[in-house]
Amino acid sequence: MFSLHKPSPTQIASLLARAKSLPHNYAPPLYTQFGSKQLQVPRGYVVDRHRAQICEGAAAFEAAKTAMQQWRHFDLGWVRVANPEAQIQPGQIVAVEAHSLGLWSLNLSRILYVIDEDEPGKAMRFGFGYGTTTHHVERGEERFLLEYHPASGALYYDLLAVSQPAHWMAQLAYPYTRSRQRKFARESHRQMKDICR
Repeated sequence: MFSLHKPSPTQIASLLARAKSLPHNYAPPLYTQFGSKQLQVPRGYVVDRHRAQICEGAAAFEAAKTAMQQWRHFDLGWVRVANPEAQIQPGQIVAVEAHSLGLWSLNLSRILYVIDEDEPGKAMRFGFGYGTTTHHVERGEERFLLEYHPASGALYYDLLAVSQPAHWMAQLAYPYTRSRQRKFARESHRQMKDICR
């Protein structure tokens, strides 16, 4: 999973071709789709939630939704989705490429659910959650959610993750791993805020 060299397009394509049969590397399900109040958090896992208002208005919600569908919330320079053509739909494999401390990693997760709600009188929500596979340095689930409140115009971006290190290098460098997780949350929020302005 870790390499001194950036994964080539051929390597990424080869891995993705074999990835559909990869099992998840955690159990039981963590139920991130229901939010932090109904999580099932096994011993040894940590919960991270980062929620903030990023913009206002229906146009901002549509812009943020489109950006999420294009994986732009991952486009942070040091991390990206290596298969940006992937559709946000259950069962889809997502390959996240990260570069840190001179090492490259390619981590595969599977989309578990999609949230797409537009009921009159309620907040409009769009997002998804994925679970890590056996080809991932972490184990757990992460949810990415946009929530638009038409009455106030407020648009929120909500990241929720339940995880623990899976690879020995991630365990050994756990404080650094945690700092990277917090950095991703900060920068992803900033990216989405800039997109929907």
